[in-house]
Amino acid sequence: MDRWLIVGLGNPGDQYAGNRHNAGFMVADELAARAGGKFKAKGGAAVLETRAAILVKPLSYMNLSGGPAKQLADFYKIPPERVIVVHDELDVPYGALRAKLGGGDNGHNGLKSITKVFGTRDYLRVRFGIGRPPGRMDPAAFVLKDFATAERKDLAFLVDRGADVVESLMERGLEATQNEYHRADLNISGPPR
Repeated sequence: MDRWLIVGLGNPGDQYAGNRHNAGFMVADELAARAGGKFKAKGGAAVLETRAAILVKPLSYMNLSGGPAKQLADFYKIPPERVIVVHDELDVPYGALRAKLGGGDNGHNGLKSITKVFGTRDYLRVRFGIGRPPGRMDPAAFVLKDFATAERKDLAFLVDRGADVVESLMERGLEATQNEYHRADLNISGPPR
């Protein structure tokens, strides 16, 4: 069976752990917990091999995420069409998750790095909505702040749903996943409406 490469984007280190920019790491951690495994350092990344996928958290900081991800894709012989990148997304409201294939990077340095190193935009993405910053706050500062108190009460639920979206992409494909998870923004108190 062909495996998937699941790349959760974030920045390494405790000081970044609760940042909005680390939503990809959070979803990767949930997938690892579901698999009952622990990440091990390998090729500049934290890696967990499961039967269905290779879970990856690049440890090179966001703007260099592509290097370790591509090294592991090459090592495991996984083509870009079997790569799923999980990342925070400013243009998706908090509480919503979106799956898509390809597209631009929307200023996201992790996606810029992945696209540059892989030489293609045609990989799957799970976009974890963080919404836009308030007022005139710089988006670069916003993504490096922890989730707000009000957001944190729903964060575990949304991380869990993010892992569901990844598993759905692997098992059922993009169209079925979009049909289920894009019907409406997630109702934070329960499943999609």
